Amino acid sequence: MNRGFYTILAAQFLSALADNALLFAAIALLKTLAPECARASGECWQTPVLQQFFVFAYIALAPFVGPFADALPKGRVMFISNTVKLAGCLAMLAGLHPLLAYGIVGVGAAMYSPAKYGILTEYLPPEKLVVANGWMEGLTVAAIILGAILGGFMLGPVFAPAVLAHLTGAPPPDGPEPMVAISVVLLLYLLAAAVNLHIPRVAIDHKLPRKTLPYILHDFGYSFRLLWHDPLGRVSLAVTTLFWGAGATLRLIILPWAALALKFDTERATQLTAVVAVGIALGSMLAARFVALDHAVRVLPVGILMGACVMAMVFVDSWPPAVAILILIGVLGGFFVVPMNALLQHRGHLLMGAGHSIAVQNFNENISILVMLAAYTLMIEADLHIETITILFGLMLSSAMYVIWRRHGHARAQDAGGS
Repeated sequence: MNRGFYTILAAQFLSALADNALLFAAIALLKTLAPECARASGECWQTPVLQQFFVFAYIALAPFVGPFADALPKGRVMFISNTVKLAGCLAMLAGLHPLLAYGIVGVGAAMYSPAKYGILTEYLPPEKLVVANGWMEGLTVAAIILGAILGGFMLGPVFAPAVLAHLTGAPPPDGPEPMVAISVVLLLYLLAAAVNLHIPRVAIDHKLPRKTLPYILHDFGYSFRLLWHDPLGRVSLAVTTLFWGAGATLRLIILPWAALALKFDTERATQLTAVVAVGIALGSMLAARFVALDHAVRVLPVGILMGACVMAMVFVDSWPPAVAILILIGVLGGFFVVPMNALLQHRGHLLMGAGHSIAVQNFNENISILVMLAAYTLMIEADLHIETITILFGLMLSSAMYVIWRRHGHARAQDAGGS
């Protein structure tokens, strides 16, 4: 790996760190604006809607962000996308409602994703893609963990008053924490944008011949069908779609499970979600070390084992085994999703352009997130016990991975017989 690759990693880390710290700052700002959000539990309808505003941009803009990423050098696309995120941050500081302002940040993130992954396929040879994705996923997970830590520190009772007292020499006003935290996040976005300017320039890939709305929608539909009909594209897209939908739901399942099984309060239960992230980072590094791109599909049975580990959570009743099993779930997840990501990027790059394929991937993954969260909500509304939900969720994950594995094996056998 050369200096250009590490520049790409630095830009991604800073941008992801800012995204995750901003989420906590936006939630804190909501509590100052909406009385119902200031309850001790911190629960109100606007808090989860923040994430929905962010995710919706990935779905609504999927037909457009892929062609945009492939029409310009991807380093420039990353710079423009960070500028959009920065604008959302500024809008929040200027008084725009956090839901709308965070939605603007989501637009920037949706634009950023096809460029940050697409540039790997254009800048690096195929044999280095699994290693590159391992680094990318590991640093992204680190940014998620550090973003939560940084957000909590900035929103604590010490940081903001100390900063304001140092800058103004006067006692700070009441409740300055969210605005000070958002200001620090703004600086992180500025730093990420500065790093974007030093990303190596790569050739423009798959520039659209026409830019009319009907053609863009047709092109996205064609890319969608092409990727799902390609044998390797289909299996990698199915696995990544399932993984990210499951990951988003598992974060919510851990909270009531930890309260019931471990008697954890909300703060400690939330910290357990970071344990899974640590496991994903470890699994990503193991995949980068031991899995080659041409053997990526061999990791599919690991997903079946991951579902079994989720079901095993119901037998845990103390924190040491809880930490161990959550780390194991994360390791298994990171180990099978990183090769699948690399394979999907490689096939997309060959078939339609990296930006197009990643836009299709984001579209599928975020629909999966919305569908699985809706299913989880329905199970809660049906008053199912959290242990029942956990078993059903793990069984669904293992069953889906088994079906994907068997169908891919059957398709390969048919291809071999036909040849």
